[in-house]
Amino acid sequence: MHDQTLLRPCWYVALPAGQLKAGAMKPLTILGEQILFGRDRAGKVFALKDFCPHRGMPLRYGTFDGCEVECCYHGWRFNTQGACTSIPSLVEEKTDIARIKTGTYPCAEADGLVWVFMASSQQPQPTLPPPAMPAPIPGGFTHIDSVLFPCHIDHAVIGLMDPSHGPFVHQSWWWRTKRSMHVKEKQFAPHGLGFRMVSHKPSSNSRAYRILGGSGERRTEIAFQLPGLRTEHITIGTKQVVLLTALTPIDEQRTMLHQFMHTDIGFVNAIRPLLTPFGKAFIRQDLTVVKRQQEGLIPGHPPLMLLGDADAQALWYYRLKKEFLAAEEDGRAFENPLKERTLRWRS
Repeated sequence: MHDQTLLRPCWYVALPAGQLKAGAMKPLTILGEQILFGRDRAGKVFALKDFCPHRGMPLRYGTFDGCEVECCYHGWRFNTQGACTSIPSLVEEKTDIARIKTGTYPCAEADGLVWVFMASSQQPQPTLPPPAMPAPIPGGFTHIDSVLFPCHIDHAVIGLMDPSHGPFVHQSWWWRTKRSMHVKEKQFAPHGLGFRMVSHKPSSNSRAYRILGGSGERRTEIAFQLPGLRTEHITIGTKQVVLLTALTPIDEQRTMLHQFMHTDIGFVNAIRPLLTPFGKAFIRQDLTVVKRQQEGLIPGHPPLMLLGDADAQALWYYRLKKEFLAAEEDGRAFENPLKERTLRWRS
């Protein structure tokens, strides 16, 4: 039985930065905790516990003037650091209201993403910034889609990294068919909190790569790292495409999938409105499978079978997660348990 603990302490992608305008708030649930994200009038993002300590009213129902959040129930006000600044009902302010606080979360904005750090009891503050991308992202990522997956993040991750479901789930004229299946051999290596598929030529039966056009040698490198980040870095000569898929658990039964793209290929940027529907369709094919899978993941069924090289990445994920949890419990640094290895499968 695999440990279904949701990982802490970790940076998670909360939402695309473009969805949080100056003076706006957005409530989200992450790892079962209600969080209120906002952007002050100076453009800085913040994250508060979505809870007024007076009567427990969620602050999301209040108002934000770009500096302070006001609770809708009794007008208590909180600054973006979570400290109370005003209690209108008090006649004589004998109480040091600045000592009254709602919780805060470390958050950061990078590459067009809003990140939140979900702390643990042993590590209340991050020691490192949010994860770096495989290449610079001038101007930030473009948001492609966000989809709610009705499953534990573990199943979302191993589905995301599964190399052999494509010809069955993603059968399309513009992608591939079962008739195109052939043996693939890829080199893998440990990488940070995860692993990477070493830079290689894209698969010959993946038509989507051809759409990118351009001249020069084509290479792609795919990487995964805990808690749920998949990056694909495609280079075509001196041009590049960076794809990011970020999985953020809402709770133990729901996971939000965010997908982003950056490219300096002018042609691709020009036709992006035409390509986006294909990306959305691709994700929704995975969503359909996940929904059907949940019907089988019920108590009393036998444990899942992970077999051969095609399932190696799923097994690696569970090994990485086990080491992460052990390192946190022992109060020591994470030690990547994986070794370099060549995998072979058919897809």
